[in-house]
Amino acid sequence: MKKIISLMISCLLVMSAMLFAFAPQADAALFNIDFQLKSKSVYLENLDTGSPVFEKDADARRFPASTTKIMTYIITAEHISDFKNTYVTVKDQILHELDGTGSSTAGLIGGEKLSVYQLLCSLMIPSGNDAALILADYVGGGNESKFVEMMNAKAQELGCSGTHFSNPHGLNDPNHYTTVRDMAKIAKYAMTLQMFNEITNMTGSDCLGEDRFLITTNYMIDAARGGDYYYEYASGIKTGSTGNDSGYCLVSTASKNGYTYLCVAYGAPYEDKNGEQYENGAMIDSANLYEWAFNNLSIKTILDKNDLVKEVRINYAWNKDSIQLIPASGYTSLMPEDVELESIDRTFNVPEEIDAPIKEGDKIGTVTLSYANQKLATVDLLASESVDRSDLLTAADGLKTIATSNWFIITVSVIILLIIIYIIIVGVYKRRKRSHRPVKKYRKF
Repeated sequence: MKKIISLMISCLLVMSAMLFAFAPQADAALFNIDFQLKSKSVYLENLDTGSPVFEKDADARRFPASTTKIMTYIITAEHISDFKNTYVTVKDQILHELDGTGSSTAGLIGGEKLSVYQLLCSLMIPSGNDAALILADYVGGGNESKFVEMMNAKAQELGCSGTHFSNPHGLNDPNHYTTVRDMAKIAKYAMTLQMFNEITNMTGSDCLGEDRFLITTNYMIDAARGGDYYYEYASGIKTGSTGNDSGYCLVSTASKNGYTYLCVAYGAPYEDKNGEQYENGAMIDSANLYEWAFNNLSIKTILDKNDLVKEVRINYAWNKDSIQLIPASGYTSLMPEDVELESIDRTFNVPEEIDAPIKEGDKIGTVTLSYANQKLATVDLLASESVDRSDLLTAADGLKTIATSNWFIITVSVIILLIIIYIIIVGVYKRRKRSHRPVKKYRKF
């Protein structure tokens, strides 16, 4: 029975080790910038490593404006597979829902039939709220509320904890909000869907006809019309603004020198008290953050999987006093260009000594890597080799343990005491016996 129980426990320990031994537990390493931002909330992430490198009020709730349409695209793409051969009739009564809102439209015409591809281009390029409503009605089976429910369910599925949608286009509503961190999750997922990157990076399209040419609202990617906002390394994704309520909003990516970043910037000032519009601070902030990241950050190898990072004393091994530990996996991280590896702090959590036998790959402890008081990752440390147990040393240590144990010392002491008492008693007995021996008398002749 004991053998069966021991076997079950061993299996559980092995399974636990397999589950947790080989994945570094990484945290974000955030860095400081040397310029001022106009946007209220910003989130910058390196897509090559999945690591955020800069944040500003990343979890504050903001009005997302037309960046909402990224989620509208997601729900549409998940329910319709053939964009170019699925046609939707534009309902005139739906278009009238936008009357008086002053919102951006793609100029859709009631009664016309358009492919889902045309509607998605109308949604993302000129930021057409009319296209958003038509798609929501179609995918929702004639029920816009059902479509919005899908949006919120998807947000929860993606791990968005500060997001709630109340419409598919982004017009202001007290119950329509998100965070820049959540929107980054939404955008990253959208980038995996069919044609999303292609459509969101278009500066224009004649998919509705040459006389209804669609022009992008994203000046960062439009060399012809972008002016000072144009940033040659940028791609997509979506602009947004509902005046001072949301401010200028932008979700974009940029690639340069083998690195790709995603930036979400919300809440840059829109207009002053006299109604004069400010420059688009979301685009300015995004371009400045991209340049800062490209010029100052690079991926560095902090731990190589073959590094001997720690030595631990080992017991019961013949002719071997210690064993080297190696990382379960290598670890790389985005770091400032001028950072020396010696400035990375290593905090070890390993025992002072271990007992043989040890198998190569056994987890012995962990090392936590930190930079500038920020935790980078915790990496498991493994035995670099197998070490057998010496039966002779084990037996000798067992004897030593027995000989130095309290109960053994007490037992030996008692035995010695008994022996001493015995000797004393025997001595006393012999003396008494001699004292009672009769004295022989001799006669004189």
